[in-house]
Amino acid sequence: MAELAELTDPRALEVNARHGDDHGVHLGALRALAKRLKTQHDLARQLWATGESAARLLAILICRPRVFTRDELDVMVREARTPKVHDWLVNYVVKKNRHADELRLAWFADADPVVASAGWALTTERVTKSPDSLDLPGLLDVIEAEMADAPDRLQWAMNHCLAQIGIEHAEHRARAIDIGERLGVLRDYPTSPGCTSPFAPIWITEMVRRAG
Repeated sequence: MAELAELTDPRALEVNARHGDDHGVHLGALRALAKRLKTQHDLARQLWATGESAARLLAILICRPRVFTRDELDVMVREARTPKVHDWLVNYVVKKNRHADELRLAWFADADPVVASAGWALTTERVTKSPDSLDLPGLLDVIEAEMADAPDRLQWAMNHCLAQIGIEHAEHRARAIDIGERLGVLRDYPTSPGCTSPFAPIWITEMVRRAG
């Protein structure tokens, strides 16, 4: 914890705060520290228990994702309130755990929109990698009905799912683009030169074009 405090950069803290994060350690420095520590699951648990975002990000990097129980991950996702901790936890830990699909179903319609966004992120992973047994038309129905009024984090996750359905599944592409056009979610999102807009119709069209 002392070393993490020494690595804190006030400028990084200021930049991260604009995105809802509350730590000032550069991610490269965190990764270098994790590389030095290597995997230490007990230490990861202790770091997570501090509640500090930088410590929790380090914990994610040095833990054993497959060791966590379903209940542990459920508690951790509900504790992860900052965007970077939440995103890393879902992508680096939950997705690698044997309980991922069980948790996906449990979180998908959770009353807490941040928890629900984790369920949608896991669903998007399934849309891309293992869509068998998923009700894609049903997912589009939910997105069409709920995405426009969803809180930001949940809306972003639903929009990602919409885009991936359109990108990966040609039979649903026209409907996915139509939903995106009509709802207009992220239509005006500022996008840096050379980057693809997160507005679903543009995102879908560009990724399909690249795939050739």
